[in-house]
Amino acid sequence: MSGFAQNARGMGLGMAQNVMSGFAPDSVPVYAALADEFAVFDRWFASVPTSTQPNRLFVHSATSHGLTFNARKDLINGFPQKTIFDSLEEDGLSFGIYYQNIPATLFYQSLRRLKHLLKFHQYSLRFKLDAARGKLPNYVVIEQRYFDCKEFPANDDHPSHDVARGQRFVKEVYETLRASPQWNETALIITYDEHGGFYDHVPTPVVKVPQPDGIIGPDPYYFKFDRLGVRVPSFLISPWVEKGTVIHEPNGPEGTSQYEHSSIPATVKKLFNLRANYLTKRDSWAGTFESYLKVRKTPRTDCPEKLPEVTKSLRPFGANEDKSLSEFQVELIQLASQLNGDHVLNSYPDIGKTMSVGEANRYAEDAVSRFLEAGRIALRAGANESALVTMRPALTSRAAMSTGLSSEL
Repeated sequence: MSGFAQNARGMGLGMAQNVMSGFAPDSVPVYAALADEFAVFDRWFASVPTSTQPNRLFVHSATSHGLTFNARKDLINGFPQKTIFDSLEEDGLSFGIYYQNIPATLFYQSLRRLKHLLKFHQYSLRFKLDAARGKLPNYVVIEQRYFDCKEFPANDDHPSHDVARGQRFVKEVYETLRASPQWNETALIITYDEHGGFYDHVPTPVVKVPQPDGIIGPDPYYFKFDRLGVRVPSFLISPWVEKGTVIHEPNGPEGTSQYEHSSIPATVKKLFNLRANYLTKRDSWAGTFESYLKVRKTPRTDCPEKLPEVTKSLRPFGANEDKSLSEFQVELIQLASQLNGDHVLNSYPDIGKTMSVGEANRYAEDAVSRFLEAGRIALRAGANESALVTMRPALTSRAAMSTGLSSEL
């Protein structure tokens, strides 16, 4: 493929060189160790040839519901499609979301229902505790820290965040799982939403990639969601995976099937034998990887308990809390404005655009705290568990529940 450097050249000085570069193994020692010890995919593609949020939506719902870029209406109302969380719940299986600044999974409308709010946990307070007690849910989502602050730097690998922080985060998650009594029942997937503009020589699949749900993108492109994005790094980590495995193309379910983000809900459906239909045509087509967890008759006992230390930063500067927000961070602030009710204000269309990273972090954390607390209050008051939580603007601390009508708590 071509055009990477040419496209990057217009983004700033030195960017063309950056997108043609990469990290040596000793710069990312945690990934190097995981690649040696477990499995890597060499043909896992982004679900859509576009930015962060549409690809993230595919991870749990096998569609972006037509999203190809930031869309205000959907950010306010939440994306309405069915998710793998819904399928798990229908079969009585548990799930949990461990977040840091703000859980981006709240872009899904169904997760804003009262019955799901107790499944959101602060990573720093609960993940290690639940793992040590053997109380992790059947399906766990671990969200990164998205805002780069001095006291708590970002660990999500988004530019220009320090990739070393991301390495330490992965190391912490792995070592927590490795020490858990649930380790022999665990499979950990690490992947990236999109390729970040970096060069790749492997062409993106464009043949017989199914349109997920009949929804096309907005003008002017009217994208049909019938091709995949660029490859992204992906790992499969489990004591049931043979050491040093490289996973190539899948063996079906169709001749053109590929590994992509919809492979996650497709595999979850198979692993848990979920009764629900596939979420969309995309996850029914996507390759699944459960067979790599069934090669062995017994789990490995030689999986490392510790991964290499990450001792040096991979950027020449520290966190800059005064920096303006990226497009994805603005989307997160727009989500936060829905959670705390500020989306009804006239200032909404511009919210986040003038915030600094430090301001955005404080705003997001406060919005999530208020939203989840309102849900807990409503549950204690006996509210309908299927109700969606909606909030009034931050100038009042009262919350409203939406069940078609709104009533004050």
